[in-house]
Amino acid sequence: MQCGTLLIHNDHETEPLSGALGVPIIQSSTFQQRDLSRSQEYDYARSGNPTRKALEEIIARLEQGARGYAFGSGIAAISSVLGIFSTGDHIIAAEDIYGGSWRILNTFYKRWGLEMTTVNATDPDEIRRALKPNTKALFLETPSNPLLKITDLRVCLAIAREAGLISIVDNTFMTPYLQRPLELGADIVVHSATKFLGGHSDVLSGLAVTKTEALGSRVYAVQNGFGAIPGPWDTWLVIRGIKTLKVRLDAQEATARKLSAWLDAHERVEQVFYPGLAGHPGREINEAQASGAGAVLSFKTKTREQALGFLSKITLAATAVSLGGVETIASYPVKMSHAAIPMAERERLGITDTLIRISVGLEDPEDLIVDFARALETP
Repeated sequence: MQCGTLLIHNDHETEPLSGALGVPIIQSSTFQQRDLSRSQEYDYARSGNPTRKALEEIIARLEQGARGYAFGSGIAAISSVLGIFSTGDHIIAAEDIYGGSWRILNTFYKRWGLEMTTVNATDPDEIRRALKPNTKALFLETPSNPLLKITDLRVCLAIAREAGLISIVDNTFMTPYLQRPLELGADIVVHSATKFLGGHSDVLSGLAVTKTEALGSRVYAVQNGFGAIPGPWDTWLVIRGIKTLKVRLDAQEATARKLSAWLDAHERVEQVFYPGLAGHPGREINEAQASGAGAVLSFKTKTREQALGFLSKITLAATAVSLGGVETIASYPVKMSHAAIPMAERERLGITDTLIRISVGLEDPEDLIVDFARALETP
């Protein structure tokens, strides 16, 4: 089946006992143990829950992996995956990853002796030059957040494989509907399911999928030990959101293409970043490894005042953190998603005070263009 069909027909479309068209919410913290002479699948909800298991099996099937794991947030998923490494290990990470990923690597795990080197992952040679005897992992994100840089996953994951590294790819922007990194050679895929998978700005959740059972056992040990898991209700909301991912993302991407082209021609816009736009660096690579350009774009105004004026005047987009909801969300990375990164580093990367990130929702594209035009009129 195609991925769009698997979003609905994934072995969890019908509850077997009652025939209900949906996964039941098992709202229980503990489970009766009927026979103490042998173990049973469920004993305590931190270790396992039937509703959570359904989501974990769904995401594993969608990503074509061996095991899936659900967490209480996207950063909980990322942090838990990083928890499989040890003091003294070295991780190579793309330099423009999500600010929360940069923060957890550069603060919490740094205090525990985990080393990190950031590289421009669009240049595979930088990854090769960053390799050290204690390098254990490569952490990538493509398209990147917030500049939508494209990393050649086939090439970079091959480098990781040759060096014996565990490769991790954040697939939040694309979802398994548009891109499946495990098929391209990754070992672990992570998601903020808060975003497009949940899709309605009403839940916090994170997911991880491993390529092998052995690697899955290592991630499960951290999931069970840390306990950064979602509750059954939040888990159910993500399962529900996944069912409509195809229709939402198809419509959102179509609007993103129209909106990016319109912004690219606007006199007060300095630059637009969107993989579906002609001339976007790495566009051909993205088309070779993904089946779409996604629904997130960024653009730079010519002045800081224009950026702040735009954010204060838009009415059909919420000025907020996060992305992937049914409503359009405008984000200001220097004050929101990437505020933890020092200003000098942000400036070096191109994350300036004129940069605005847009997560395109389900509004009519013509209405968004009218609203954006009005907001950009600010002196």
